[in-house]
Parts: sequence; C-alpha cells; structure tokens
Amino acid sequence: MPLDLSFILILVLRMGIAAAFVVSASMIAERSGPVIGALVATLPISAGPTYVFLALDHDAGFIAEGALTSLPINAATIFLSLIYAVLAQRQTVLISTACAVAVWLGLAALIRSVPWSLATGLIANAITFAICLPLLARYRHARMPLITRRWYDVPLRASLVAALVAIVTSVSGWAGPAISGMLALFPIVFTSMMLILQPRIGGPATAAVIANGAWGLIGFGIAVAVLHLGALHLGAPAGLSLALATCVGWNLGLWWVGRRKKAAK
Repeated sequence: MPLDLSFILILVLRMGIAAAFVVSASMIAERSGPVIGALVATLPISAGPTYVFLALDHDAGFIAEGALTSLPINAATIFLSLIYAVLAQRQTVLISTACAVAVWLGLAALIRSVPWSLATGLIANAITFAICLPLLARYRHARMPLITRRWYDVPLRASLVAALVAIVTSVSGWAGPAISGMLALFPIVFTSMMLILQPRIGGPATAAVIANGAWGLIGFGIAVAVLHLGALHLGAPAGLSLALATCVGWNLGLWWVGRRKKAAK
C-alpha cells in the first residue's frame, strides 16, 4: 500500500475511534445529571486516545515530555470552566464559549513560553484549583431539564474530536512534544458540551455540568503527572495504563463520596 494512502487510512481510523469514545461518553453525561455528567466528561476520553496514537508514533521520552506541558494546560482548563460558568448565567452560548476558549488559548500561549518541570506544573495546578474551586462552588447546582437530542448533535461532536485527533497526529512529527501535549489537552469535550447543551437546557444547567467537572480535573492533573513519571521510567504503555487507572479511580472515589454524602442526609 502506498505510504500516503496508508497514512490517510490510519488517520481516518484514529479519528473514528476517538470520536466514538467522546460521543458515547458525552451522551452518558447528558442523561446522568450535572454531577455524573461532569465525572464522565473529565475522564480522558479525548486526551487518552490522542496520547495513545502519539505513543504509536513516538518514543516514551516524547510522551513524558509532552505530559510536562499537558500538566499546566490542565490548570488553564479550570480557568476556562470558571469563565464559562460565570458568563453562561446571562450570556449566549457563543459569547460564553468564545470568551472561555479565548482565555484558554491565551493561557496556553503563556504556558508555551515557560519551561516546565513536574514540580512547577503541580504547583501551578494546586494554586489554580485553590483559587477556582471556591469560585465555582456557587454554580455547581442547577436543575437539569430533559434533553431532546437533535440530528446534528452526534455529527458535530464527532467532527470536533476527529479534527483534534487529525491535527495532533499530523503535526506531532514537526511540532514536537510540547505543542503536541498542549493540543492533546484542548478541552474538546467541555467545548462540545457547551455548544450543544446550552441552547437546549440553558446556561445555568450547562454551567453546573462544567463547574462540577472541577474536582474531576484535579484527578486528571494527577493522572497527567503519573503519565509523565510512568512513561519516563516504565515506558509509554505502562505510563498510559497507570494514568488511565488514576483518572478512573479518582472519579470513582468522587462518585462514592457523593453517594455517601447523599445517604447521610
């Protein structure tokens, strides 16, 4: 098979697999309420497949270095959540989402200009969450109305995710691990949920899903740190497996704590 055709077929396969992951997970999130929806949304359903595909093309050192940039990018995502949650109370979906993404892009550009270590990345996450978690608390509770799916929902979500995978996979060879790590954590799941949910259920309810995701993003940040250390010392497959287990375990713990609190009331 010619090299160009082989590359195109593999790229299309990767785009389809990643899109299927995200679309399935976001549908579960929509029907489970803001808390469960947020826990599902903060699983590595976009970044995970992207990193797997990067690991197929690059060595463990590339993955470990990319994770160092992904770690502070996770802190940028919590700021995206805060900006959106505040604006979505009164603004349209386009204004709320565009402003939130603009803040994320600005922070990503700033992060790109700074050399990061594991320690500084963890500190950046700790400071960011200490600031944003209390501010997001007021937006975590909202009534979730019944959602009616529209014909374009699945194609839109699938297209967004597939485009991300295509971009990251195509540019990783010349862009290097830092930019690949940034692109891998572009908040495609949060963004697609903003664009699709707010027109149907309103800004406050959509903001509740995003705001509840803050605690899940803590576990996601820890998982990225585990990915860096695992890939560096054990290889990319072990690092990816440990990172996935960390993220799933953290979110299951949050779910269990939430159930205990409800039972105690």
